[in-house]
Amino acid sequence: MSNQHTSSLRVPLVGEERTLGQLTGEICAPMERKPTGKWWVAFALAVATLAVGVGMVSYEVATGIGVWGLNKTIGWAFDITNFVFWVGIGHAGTLISAILFLFRQKWRTSINRAAEAMTLFAVMCAAIFPVIHMGRPWNAFWVLPYPNSRGSLWVNFRSPLLWDVFAISTYFTISAVFWYFGLIPDLATVRDRAKGLKKSIFKALSFGWNGSSRTWHRYETVYLLLAGLATPLVLSVHTIVSFDFATSVIPGWHTTIFPPYFVAGAVFSGFAMVLTLMIITRTVLGFEHLITIRHLENMTKVIIVTGGIVSLAYGTEFFIAWYSGNPYEKFTFMNRAFGPYAWAYWTMVTCNVVSPHLFWFKKIRTSPAAIFVLSLVINVGMWFERFVIIVTSLHRDFLPSSWSMYTPTVVEVGTFVGTFGLFFTLFLLFTRVLPIISIGEVKSVAAFARGAHAPAHASHPAHGSETPHEHPAETPEPLPTPALAAVAVRKDMPV
Repeated sequence: MSNQHTSSLRVPLVGEERTLGQLTGEICAPMERKPTGKWWVAFALAVATLAVGVGMVSYEVATGIGVWGLNKTIGWAFDITNFVFWVGIGHAGTLISAILFLFRQKWRTSINRAAEAMTLFAVMCAAIFPVIHMGRPWNAFWVLPYPNSRGSLWVNFRSPLLWDVFAISTYFTISAVFWYFGLIPDLATVRDRAKGLKKSIFKALSFGWNGSSRTWHRYETVYLLLAGLATPLVLSVHTIVSFDFATSVIPGWHTTIFPPYFVAGAVFSGFAMVLTLMIITRTVLGFEHLITIRHLENMTKVIIVTGGIVSLAYGTEFFIAWYSGNPYEKFTFMNRAFGPYAWAYWTMVTCNVVSPHLFWFKKIRTSPAAIFVLSLVINVGMWFERFVIIVTSLHRDFLPSSWSMYTPTVVEVGTFVGTFGLFFTLFLLFTRVLPIISIGEVKSVAAFARGAHAPAHASHPAHGSETPHEHPAETPEPLPTPALAAVAVRKDMPV
């Protein structure tokens, strides 16, 4: 492989020089070895948290939504807040996978697989809340487009609940197809390393992948088309979610800034969650040389940009409330800042407006510990943003006689906590059964681990020093076959 595009000015995308076999062995190692004690502790905590959520949802379904803290004035609160929060978390996966792929951003290669999986898990968590919000979740199938025997009964297309169903189902379907299609080359790699039943399972899942030039060419073509199909979803899904509020006449909701505001906020919170997971993953699994400081720094730069957009949206909302001359709009925003829920508003501002500016300092931007803390702070702030938008716009109605306060009940808090249990349970299982990093795409940028003046055929460690997980069929010499060469010179991942 030619090394002509490698420059000493570029920060390596793989922190240490590795042969292709070593990369394969390291990425597959979590799947092939027994779970560690730390993994079992984390998995037990996640399952226990999930059990709490299952118990709370079961109690709510058996008893009714009267166990929530809702009232006549505040009909939407914790459930819709958590729904919007989880949908936003899932946006970073599609952005990293599709949009950064189309823009040829090579640094996405080490994080796109985990981000895509995070998207699917977050959407699953989000889907829980509209279903239980129906009050009769056993009739949830009525919103699905299927032939029925109920005569001319149609769904109410003017209902925001139905819009959410369309948004979630479409987003989940396309994201799942995109994620699985990107997995196929790695499933074939695991197939060739596995034995017995595991080999048979991965043989079926890899659809006969043989790594030929024709196979890679068709794979790249379809992957590019899927990326183009998934890209509009990043903009459309959270735009549809914002219409739940923007199409109403309630002060604080009836505004045209919500679609771009929600999209930017979704990417903002999604990247924060990706950072949280990636920092834990690189530390626990020892992937510091694959998920490097450069990856973390680039994601913090995206957070700076989207955080600036969110901050601008906050200011624009206040300006329009004043400029419109509408007394109800003015009151709503003054009530947010100085009313009974002012503590929630200023928590939101501190977390989402102030804290991201710390990333302007390179010392903080390149410190995994500082990034981890700030990513948690941002996610807390984005949850409070949704809470402020929903609750503070409802609790002070047009009529003072309808004014009310809202306090979440134990059932609501337990349901929300349970979704975190579901999310981390699925993510921990994912790390055990599938490659958490894209093997083929990391190999395509492995040349950046070498110095600018090192030849492509630089010497590598002897066989005895390589990882015990290396596949015996792979040789330490880089790119020994046209199939592996195709991995390193893929058209969609130029080096």
